[in-house]
Amino acid sequence: MLEVRDLQLVAALAESGSTVRAASRLYLTQSAVSRGLLAVEDKLGTKLFQRVARGVVPTPAGQRLVAGAGTVLAQLAELEHHARAGMDGRVTLRVVSECYTAYRWLPSTLAALRPRMGSLDITLAFEHTASPVAALAAGQVDVALLTTGRLARGLIEQPLFSDEIVFLVAVTHALADRAALTLADLRAFPLITSTSTPEAERRWFLSRVFAKAPPRVDFLRFPLTEAIVDAARAGMGIAVMSEWIAKPYLAAGDLVAKRLRGHKLERPWRIAFRREVADPARQFMTALAGAPPRIAP
Repeated sequence: MLEVRDLQLVAALAESGSTVRAASRLYLTQSAVSRGLLAVEDKLGTKLFQRVARGVVPTPAGQRLVAGAGTVLAQLAELEHHARAGMDGRVTLRVVSECYTAYRWLPSTLAALRPRMGSLDITLAFEHTASPVAALAAGQVDVALLTTGRLARGLIEQPLFSDEIVFLVAVTHALADRAALTLADLRAFPLITSTSTPEAERRWFLSRVFAKAPPRVDFLRFPLTEAIVDAARAGMGIAVMSEWIAKPYLAAGDLVAKRLRGHKLERPWRIAFRREVADPARQFMTALAGAPPRIAP
């Protein structure tokens, strides 16, 4: 009757001692954890946790279940690893990117890197782009490329690379002849961005550019990259985008890329992975480092 998610839930509750902290680790709401616990207890017909002043503690039945849960989950992870490796020793990694901009270069880069990745086969899990950390914690993907968010315990992360956020304006724009843009320039003209930009990335951008007290900034948001670029081309404002996306659109000569005065606006990326795929994930990380396209030195 028990499922893997049931064992993950009771293990998280026992380790954290709180439905709030367990919810954070499992990327669920506190009410979902409480309902999940009630469902497990209903399956087994016994009380597994007792509420105390500072959280929850396992009952004797809960202690027995928790004691075996870790072993079962570890065995399942090992079984999954061996099953995925196959008879020929090849290992498949399911990879997701938190930011859609990486998908502009990642598929072709993976094809080019295939000779360097040995026995690795990479599958892109596009369907988990909206919630990569939760998918990683749930075992739905093996590797996530991240720019924001905190990881659940038991996952590993390492720095990977960075991309530069640049500003595109039409060659006819009043700012086109500037060597670099100022904060006053960004306040004076609308910033053109994507409707799919995650809220965490929007906050990161504002805090990095305007520090602790962001002013009111006008934004124009479009659902498609082509619309963002064309709005900049039409002089409607300043397009804000990763260098990975901007680079191909500069070739026509009707747009120019600008930086902020005094520094590059670099966004750090991390690679996160599950412990049971640590070796192939590090092999993938080594092959991927330095692969993204760059707009300028």
